[in-house]
Amino acid sequence: MNVKTKICSVILNYNDAETTEQLVRLIHEYDVPEEIVVVDNASTDDSWDQLKGLEDQKVHVIRAEKNGGYGAGNNFGVRYAVEHCQATHVLIMNPDVTIAEETIIRMLKLFEKHPDIGVMSARMHDVTYGEMTGGWPLRGYTRQLLAMGPVSRRLFAPFLEYSKPYFEGKKAVSVDVVHGSLLMIDAGRFLEAGGYDEGIFLYQEEDVLGWKMRTMGLRTVLLLDRSYDHAHSVSISKSFSGQMERQRLREQSVFYYMKNYLHISRIQEWFAKVWFWGIRMEIRTAQIFSQKEKQ
Repeated sequence: MNVKTKICSVILNYNDAETTEQLVRLIHEYDVPEEIVVVDNASTDDSWDQLKGLEDQKVHVIRAEKNGGYGAGNNFGVRYAVEHCQATHVLIMNPDVTIAEETIIRMLKLFEKHPDIGVMSARMHDVTYGEMTGGWPLRGYTRQLLAMGPVSRRLFAPFLEYSKPYFEGKKAVSVDVVHGSLLMIDAGRFLEAGGYDEGIFLYQEEDVLGWKMRTMGLRTVLLLDRSYDHAHSVSISKSFSGQMERQRLREQSVFYYMKNYLHISRIQEWFAKVWFWGIRMEIRTAQIFSQKEKQ
């Protein structure tokens, strides 16, 4: 690259200042990222007051006027990083992740070596579910529905994910989508693509971003010889405590994606709504049995 690369991180906070502060203090000791942008996404607690105390020459703390969701908050942070920090690349991080500096450096070097990369992440180690690949293919209408159901996604898992041989013996692979808890982006191309779709509040943003990168002829890359830790849904659970509430958010986001990017028909819209209703019944039934077992 002719332009000197500069990486900044963007950390989106909502009512979770303690977790955000832990991450900021961890990566503050690293040489990269060079600057840290903390976005308070219109928290309703005292997060803003707590986070303002972190500001110094390396850390910027900014506040969104309203909580427009994951995508809007991160877009705000990326624009700030580009305009005020002259960032060429941005590491978007959930507050509940940890990553080694060596992994960040490796990602940046690959960006510099391969100009056709738009997005990159590493293998994810979830503290609850263990080792997870963290990358998956873009799914059409039917596979998108199957991936939504707790039972169907297990029954049809081989048809919803990349096969294991695709990853074996490789240090890095191209995938369609990477997990949104941590990813590095080419900031200019990200903004050129319109960033995250702000019509989505939470969930499914990764698929839309993957779709945009592929449409622009850019690659999404997953490192297999590096990983990061993710405390799955720590921040989300503090904002949306009920499983059914999170399920409805997923449905809204998936439905938006299918309408606006897969351009489904009216009949497909109707069937999707019926399918979502069935999933909610499945979840409620599981909750009832779980409560009876505890009694």
